[in-house]
Amino acid sequence: GRMWAYAVGFTVLPHVGGFLGWFLSRKEIPAWYEKLKKPSWCPSRRLFPVAWTMLYTGMGYASYLVWNDLGGCSSKALVPLGLYGAQLALNWAWPPLFFGARNLNMALIDILCLDGLAVGTLCSWYRINRLAALLLLPYLGWLAMATCLTIRIWKDNPEHKS
Repeated sequence: GRMWAYAVGFTVLPHVGGFLGWFLSRKEIPAWYEKLKKPSWCPSRRLFPVAWTMLYTGMGYASYLVWNDLGGCSSKALVPLGLYGAQLALNWAWPPLFFGARNLNMALIDILCLDGLAVGTLCSWYRINRLAALLLLPYLGWLAMATCLTIRIWKDNPEHKS
Protein backbone atom coordinates (compact mmCIF):
# COMPACT_ATOMS: atom_id res chain seq x y z
CA GLY A 1 0.00 0.00 0.00
CA ARG A 2 2.99 2.32 0.47
CA MET A 3 4.25 1.91 -3.10
CA TRP A 4 2.14 4.78 -4.45
CA ALA A 5 3.84 7.10 -1.93
CA TYR A 6 7.26 6.01 -3.23
CA ALA A 7 6.10 6.48 -6.83
CA VAL A 8 4.89 10.02 -6.02
CA GLY A 9 8.06 10.85 -4.07
CA PHE A 10 10.41 9.72 -6.83
CA THR A 11 8.28 11.52 -9.44
CA VAL A 12 8.23 14.79 -7.49
CA LEU A 13 11.92 14.79 -6.47
CA PRO A 14 13.42 16.20 -9.72
CA HIS A 15 10.92 19.08 -9.59
CA VAL A 16 12.29 20.22 -6.20
CA GLY A 17 15.74 21.16 -7.50
CA GLY A 18 14.29 22.43 -10.77
CA PHE A 19 11.96 24.75 -8.90
CA LEU A 20 14.76 25.95 -6.57
CA GLY A 21 17.04 26.65 -9.55
CA TRP A 22 14.31 28.66 -11.24
CA PHE A 23 13.35 30.46 -8.01
CA LEU A 24 16.95 31.49 -7.24
CA SER A 25 17.67 32.72 -10.76
CA ARG A 26 14.24 34.00 -11.91
CA LYS A 27 15.20 37.69 -11.61
CA GLU A 28 18.25 37.19 -13.83
CA ILE A 29 16.16 35.91 -16.74
CA PRO A 30 14.58 39.23 -17.76
CA ALA A 31 17.50 41.30 -16.47
CA TRP A 32 20.35 39.39 -18.14
CA TYR A 33 19.26 36.46 -20.32
CA GLU A 34 17.01 38.57 -22.57
CA LYS A 35 20.01 40.77 -23.46
CA LEU A 36 22.22 37.87 -24.58
CA LYS A 37 22.71 37.15 -28.26
CA LYS A 38 20.78 33.92 -28.99
CA PRO A 39 20.25 31.88 -32.17
CA SER A 40 16.99 32.16 -34.14
CA TRP A 41 16.05 28.59 -33.11
CA CYS A 42 16.14 29.38 -29.37
CA PRO A 43 12.83 28.20 -27.83
CA SER A 44 10.45 30.76 -26.36
CA ARG A 45 10.90 31.44 -22.63
CA ARG A 46 7.32 30.25 -22.08
CA LEU A 47 8.18 26.76 -23.39
CA PHE A 48 10.86 26.03 -20.76
CA PRO A 49 8.62 25.55 -17.67
CA VAL A 50 6.21 23.34 -19.65
CA ALA A 51 9.04 21.24 -21.09
CA TRP A 52 10.84 20.84 -17.75
CA THR A 53 7.62 19.88 -15.95
CA MET A 54 7.08 17.02 -18.40
CA LEU A 55 10.76 16.01 -18.47
CA TYR A 56 11.18 16.01 -14.68
CA THR A 57 7.96 14.01 -14.29
CA GLY A 58 9.12 11.39 -16.80
CA MET A 59 12.61 11.02 -15.35
CA GLY A 60 11.30 10.97 -11.79
CA TYR A 61 8.80 8.22 -12.50
CA ALA A 62 11.47 6.31 -14.47
CA SER A 63 13.79 6.47 -11.44
CA TYR A 64 11.00 4.96 -9.35
CA LEU A 65 10.64 2.08 -11.84
CA VAL A 66 14.38 1.36 -11.64
CA TRP A 67 14.44 1.65 -7.84
CA ASN A 68 11.42 -0.67 -7.57
CA ASP A 69 12.85 -3.26 -10.02
CA LEU A 70 16.13 -3.34 -8.06
CA GLY A 71 14.31 -3.91 -4.76
CA GLY A 72 14.95 -0.47 -3.29
CA CYS A 73 18.34 0.92 -2.26
CA SER A 74 20.29 -2.31 -2.75
CA SER A 75 23.92 -2.67 -3.81
CA LYS A 76 22.62 -3.36 -7.35
CA ALA A 77 21.01 0.11 -7.31
CA LEU A 78 24.24 1.94 -6.47
CA VAL A 79 25.47 2.52 -10.05
CA PRO A 80 22.14 3.10 -11.87
CA LEU A 81 20.70 5.38 -9.19
CA GLY A 82 24.11 6.94 -8.48
CA LEU A 83 24.41 7.97 -12.14
CA TYR A 84 20.88 9.33 -11.99
CA GLY A 85 21.60 11.29 -8.80
CA ALA A 86 24.83 12.72 -10.23
CA GLN A 87 23.18 13.85 -13.47
CA LEU A 88 20.28 15.31 -11.48
CA ALA A 89 22.74 17.32 -9.33
CA LEU A 90 24.39 18.71 -12.49
CA ASN A 91 20.95 19.42 -13.96
CA TRP A 92 20.03 21.41 -10.84
CA ALA A 93 23.41 23.21 -10.85
CA TRP A 94 23.06 24.57 -14.39
CA PRO A 95 20.54 27.42 -13.77
CA PRO A 96 22.48 28.90 -10.81
CA LEU A 97 25.72 28.71 -12.84
CA PHE A 98 24.21 30.13 -16.03
CA PHE A 99 21.68 32.65 -14.71
CA GLY A 100 22.80 33.23 -11.11
CA ALA A 101 26.59 33.38 -11.52
CA ARG A 102 26.28 34.38 -15.21
CA ASN A 103 29.24 32.05 -15.76
CA LEU A 104 28.95 30.65 -19.30
CA ASN A 105 32.22 28.70 -18.97
CA MET A 106 31.03 26.77 -15.91
CA ALA A 107 27.52 26.32 -17.34
CA LEU A 108 29.04 24.83 -20.49
CA ILE A 109 31.31 22.44 -18.54
CA ASP A 110 28.31 21.50 -16.36
CA ILE A 111 26.01 20.66 -19.29
CA LEU A 112 28.70 18.67 -21.14
CA CYS A 113 29.28 16.53 -18.03
CA LEU A 114 25.51 16.30 -17.55
CA ASP A 115 25.13 14.94 -21.09
CA GLY A 116 27.62 12.15 -20.40
CA LEU A 117 25.98 11.20 -17.10
CA ALA A 118 22.48 11.28 -18.63
CA VAL A 119 23.57 8.94 -21.45
CA GLY A 120 25.26 6.70 -18.87
CA THR A 121 22.04 6.68 -16.82
CA LEU A 122 19.98 5.66 -19.84
CA CYS A 123 22.44 2.87 -20.76
CA SER A 124 22.50 1.49 -17.21
CA TRP A 125 18.70 1.65 -16.94
CA TYR A 126 18.08 -0.08 -20.28
CA ARG A 127 19.17 -3.44 -18.86
CA ILE A 128 16.98 -2.98 -15.77
CA ASN A 129 13.76 -1.48 -17.14
CA ARG A 130 13.28 -0.62 -20.82
CA LEU A 131 10.30 1.66 -20.10
CA ALA A 132 12.44 3.68 -17.66
CA ALA A 133 15.14 4.03 -20.33
CA LEU A 134 12.55 5.08 -22.94
CA LEU A 135 11.15 7.68 -20.53
CA LEU A 136 14.61 9.32 -20.55
CA LEU A 137 14.67 9.75 -24.36
CA PRO A 138 12.69 13.05 -24.43
CA TYR A 139 15.02 14.36 -21.70
CA LEU A 140 18.09 13.42 -23.76
CA GLY A 141 16.57 15.12 -26.79
CA TRP A 142 15.90 18.31 -24.83
CA LEU A 143 19.40 18.15 -23.31
CA ALA A 144 20.90 17.92 -26.81
CA MET A 145 19.06 21.11 -27.78
CA ALA A 146 19.98 22.80 -24.47
CA THR A 147 23.63 21.84 -24.97
CA CYS A 148 23.67 23.27 -28.51
CA LEU A 149 21.98 26.42 -27.21
CA THR A 150 24.52 26.75 -24.37
CA ILE A 151 27.40 26.31 -26.83
CA ARG A 152 25.97 28.96 -29.19
CA ILE A 153 25.33 31.45 -26.37
CA TRP A 154 28.85 30.74 -25.02
CA LYS A 155 30.34 31.31 -28.48
CA ASP A 156 28.25 34.37 -29.41
CA ASN A 157 28.63 36.23 -26.07
CA PRO A 158 32.39 36.21 -25.34
CA GLU A 159 32.06 39.10 -22.85
CA HIS A 160 29.95 36.86 -20.55
CA LYS A 161 32.19 33.78 -20.36
CA SER A 162 33.31 34.11 -16.73
